[in-house]
Amino acid sequence: MPADPKPPRAADLPARPLLLALPFVSLLLLLYVYSTTTASSSPSAAAATVAIASAGVPLTPSPPSPHIRMRRARFRSYDDYLRHQLNKTLDPRLRRVWATRDWRRKVDAFARAFAGLQREGLLRNASRTLCVGARLGQEVAALRQVGVADAVGIDLAPAPPLVARGDFHAQPFPDATFDFEFSNVFDHALYPDRFAAEIERTLRPGGVAVLHVAVHRRGDKYSANDLLDIQGLVGLFRGCDVVRVSKVDAFGLDTEVILRKKRSAAHQHP
Repeated sequence: MPADPKPPRAADLPARPLLLALPFVSLLLLLYVYSTTTASSSPSAAAATVAIASAGVPLTPSPPSPHIRMRRARFRSYDDYLRHQLNKTLDPRLRRVWATRDWRRKVDAFARAFAGLQREGLLRNASRTLCVGARLGQEVAALRQVGVADAVGIDLAPAPPLVARGDFHAQPFPDATFDFEFSNVFDHALYPDRFAAEIERTLRPGGVAVLHVAVHRRGDKYSANDLLDIQGLVGLFRGCDVVRVSKVDAFGLDTEVILRKKRSAAHQHP
């Protein structure tokens, strides 16, 4: 998957009416992509969609952890895993819900959470930010709503203009690109160690990562792992210090983990 030299930048903060219109634009684009992909009976059409996302991700298992229960046995290959994830991401019914009924509710909830992080000094208006696994981009819209103009998301299926195509196992960005990264899709990581390593790689020294996860709960049928103990997550971020672990009520996720990348490179992933 080719890496862009820089993530998309937002020169100006979009007006509120534009933010409200963005999910509908994204929905129309994604429904077009979905229909043109599934209309073909040739397996090469779906394979082409997966091949773009899977480039550069080695098929090597994560080290076993007593804190994380993997569901890897259900997937025959990495491409099979990506197809399974795209079944949810491109589901027209779900995308309509995300773009309509859920949109305002989630944008407002994310905006309240990000405003709190701003008050704590963990997020600034000038922060260059990334939302990992952002689907239609409610998180990105919320960041822009609270004044963080340089925000973008990545997902297997792009949802322009808020979300670019990208695989969180191999982020399409150079090292030390972002000041702040947010994600609530850790349970979808087939390789949790690569998920963590990519966030650490693309964070600048001193940058902040905020993760919302479910602990001791089994995820849905699209989850690739179940987090049994918070140490299973924190232990993957060897290049970060823990700022805080606290309880949250975030759309089925119950724990917020805030990490800050160490300024020394001594403990970074190879």
